[in-house]
Amino acid sequence: MTDSLLSSVYRQALEVIGSVEPRIAEATRQELTDQRGSLKLIASENYASPAVLLTMGTWFSDKYAEGTVGHRFYAACQNVDTVESLAAEHARELFGAPYAYVQPHSGIDANLVAFWSILANRVETPYLKKMQAKNVNDLTEADWETLRHEFGNQRLLGMSLDAGGHLTHGFRPNISGKMFHQQQYGTDPETGLLDYAAVAAKAREFKPLVLVAGYSAYPRRVNFAKMREIADEVGAVLMVDMAHFAGLVAGKVFTGEEDPIPYAHITTTTTHKSLRGPRGGMVLAQEEFAADVDRGCPMVLGGPLSHVMAAKAVALAEARQPSFQTYAQAVADNAKSLADGFLKRDARLVTGGTDNHIVLLDVSGFGLTGRQAESALLDAGVVTNRNSIPGDPNGAWYTSGIRLGTPALTTRGFGHDEFDRVSELILEVLTNTQPGTTKAGGPSKASYVVADGVAGRVQAAADELLDKHPLYPGLELS
Repeated sequence: MTDSLLSSVYRQALEVIGSVEPRIAEATRQELTDQRGSLKLIASENYASPAVLLTMGTWFSDKYAEGTVGHRFYAACQNVDTVESLAAEHARELFGAPYAYVQPHSGIDANLVAFWSILANRVETPYLKKMQAKNVNDLTEADWETLRHEFGNQRLLGMSLDAGGHLTHGFRPNISGKMFHQQQYGTDPETGLLDYAAVAAKAREFKPLVLVAGYSAYPRRVNFAKMREIADEVGAVLMVDMAHFAGLVAGKVFTGEEDPIPYAHITTTTTHKSLRGPRGGMVLAQEEFAADVDRGCPMVLGGPLSHVMAAKAVALAEARQPSFQTYAQAVADNAKSLADGFLKRDARLVTGGTDNHIVLLDVSGFGLTGRQAESALLDAGVVTNRNSIPGDPNGAWYTSGIRLGTPALTTRGFGHDEFDRVSELILEVLTNTQPGTTKAGGPSKASYVVADGVAGRVQAAADELLDKHPLYPGLELS
């Protein structure tokens, strides 16, 4: 698509939107302006291609299609069947997975499908076998009460939130922490690295039904062969949540024992983040779990978002191109460049570096909380998110760290020199920021004061970098 045609498509689309609700059209224009003018370093965000974005804005949005390919609860779903089949085909081929389920609307939906599939597959009682033979719509409230009792108190072992795990890995306030009797494993208190022997010891003691591997803020790779050994020893199902690093698996940066697909019974992921697709989820599974995962609707999900499944198919097709492997390697290389930039300027990183796409910066040495650092950086046009670090004294709200990721700026074309400069700009802000005070005059965990002129100076320097690597070049909305 030529630049002029792409610009014309979006201008006309915004005119149509604006004719109904001009404030939405204006917010959409402003969002592009804001994204173009900021250093986006949120590890869970990226920039989808125009092809992916355009695929979501079609009449597939108008279709209900509960069920599975060829077995829908609504008529006239033949085109949705095509879309879902293609998305699943691309996922299987891209990741080398025996089975792919592309209906989940999000990562938490994908994890819920996986959890319930494991329960249905592995919690063996005569009553459950009887219930599996029934249509889910025929179950009575008494049946459900018995099922709840049968499923009750199953055990899940996942990575703790402050060590880098995700809230869906058994965090108590999350549904995953309420479904299961859960415990969590952490990292070595000195190095911040996974201690597989300690994980194995906890698994032997706890004997979980589900061992969850994967992370949201752990800046290192995981040996999934070792995690599978631990799971097998205690009779657990190994579930891997690769939402953050799916792009590095797809791009063959993570291979061998660092590729979860051959070792996990079930693998879940989002389709955005490092995979650079639309916002959505996906489940990959070994054959023994395929039939259970395929019941995601109506077990957990309602009608699939057909327009998003179509966009998933387009994004997965893009990820099968050789250029995506080049991109994925650049994401990892750029994360190392960013980490090295911090380290040579004497900043403290959790685990002392990175070998994936995440850099976790401890900001306590600047006398700041993560919330203060996040806000001060945003004032200077640097978009990050605060994040807990191991043993965080400030908890999950204020935190002591900021999480940084390289997928988005790598999509824009940033390389080694730019990421080194980004680390310099971040530290310029943090070293010139002080905590504010509360109304009572005490130290605040939220308010902050940036020295005069610093935010403007850093924003100007960021603009120089961004101007060299425009976002959606050639796309003009006016």
